[in-house]
Amino acid sequence: MMKPDLDRPHIPTPEAQKRTQLSKSYLAYLLRKGTLEGFRMGRDWFIYTDSLEHFLAQEHKPGPKGPRKKLPKEEPQTLVGPPSEAAERSLEGVSEVQDPSATVSTTDMRNEDPT
Repeated sequence: MMKPDLDRPHIPTPEAQKRTQLSKSYLAYLLRKGTLEGFRMGRDWFIYTDSLEHFLAQEHKPGPKGPRKKLPKEEPQTLVGPPSEAAERSLEGVSEVQDPSATVSTTDMRNEDPT
């Protein structure tokens, strides 16, 4: 890790926040990413003023203005009309009502004679 250049003019992030209207966490992110030059002393970040001025002089894309708009929920589409041939084929052999006498419980299986 490089030693900080204490002779180079620097300011703490709260002061940079007041000057730039950028959040303290965003400034710390820019420092960690290397976009801004500075150093960390203990828990506090310090930003070199020339680096901050250079960053502010660059053009940046505008961020979102306000909260995101929620899109209206689409209602589920129901199919209307006769079923297709493929749907009819997939349902072949499926009985609509199952015969209750056709079901075998596990107790019935245990009581059966294996012969």
